[in-house]
Amino acid sequence: MTGFHLVRSLREFEVDCIVGAVSKMHKPASDKRKKNDRSDAEFLARQLMAHNIVEVFVPDVETEGARNLSRVLEDIRDDLTRAKHRLTHLLIRWGWVWSECTEEGKRRGTWTRAHWEWIRRIELPDAAAQESLDYYISQVRHIEAQKKAIEKRLCQYAQKPRWHERVEALRCMKGIETMTAFFLVVETGVFSRFETARAFASWLGLVPSEHSSGEHVCRGGITKAGNSHLRKLLVEASWHYTRATKERKRGLYDDSVPTSISNHAAQGVRRLVDRRRHFTIDLHKRPVVANVATARELACWIWALGRMSEGTLT
Repeated sequence: MTGFHLVRSLREFEVDCIVGAVSKMHKPASDKRKKNDRSDAEFLARQLMAHNIVEVFVPDVETEGARNLSRVLEDIRDDLTRAKHRLTHLLIRWGWVWSECTEEGKRRGTWTRAHWEWIRRIELPDAAAQESLDYYISQVRHIEAQKKAIEKRLCQYAQKPRWHERVEALRCMKGIETMTAFFLVVETGVFSRFETARAFASWLGLVPSEHSSGEHVCRGGITKAGNSHLRKLLVEASWHYTRATKERKRGLYDDSVPTSISNHAAQGVRRLVDRRRHFTIDLHKRPVVANVATARELACWIWALGRMSEGTLT
């Protein structure tokens, strides 16, 4: 509720303080309906004495600040989507629908230069409706300008020495560019805090749920527990593995990336492309299921590259 500044302030006064993962604390059923400060304090004291509290990673000030800025971009993207929907729905209510096609008969995309020229030529019959249209247009344009400004700032932060090596290492993977790589680095903080790739995938909520007993094994969809921001990015990045391997264009990647990291990433890209083809063609899985399974394995390769760039994995 109060962020991490409280624990950092206490540690400055040499007060031993940790942040516990509430999702890992399990109260007895008889105590769930008796909540007050005293019972909560007693419960936490018993958990501490039993060493039964899972400690939450506390980022430093710079990492938390970069994480906040990356989440600003995510919020702006959501705001832009909503603003575009409002503008589109207003036009639909007045009978204006974008339906232009190319010479080949394919429908032209929205929010292109041609689409914007079409919107500007629209004149609604009512003055109040026209004012509403002008407002929605200016709102979309304003948020687009904000989005470009934030993306430019994030690219500048990604070039800082603290983040640069890890960002460039993650960019070797197909579907991971500067924005996504920077998000992964600042949200994770330190990849070495996860001992295994499975632990990292579990933190992202990309491992299967399970409800088994005895010899009966029953696994379901992913748990969706943990960092939802990165889980969304990895699922989106996994759609790129429906195509061929990633081409390394001249000047697109930093030559300072060690050969061991680039070779490991190339091996990971080939495996993920083959795995996704195996899911869809051999196992006849639905594309969305195959994509999430690919995202889970992509998280493992990202963990390995992150630790290699940190020098904690060879």
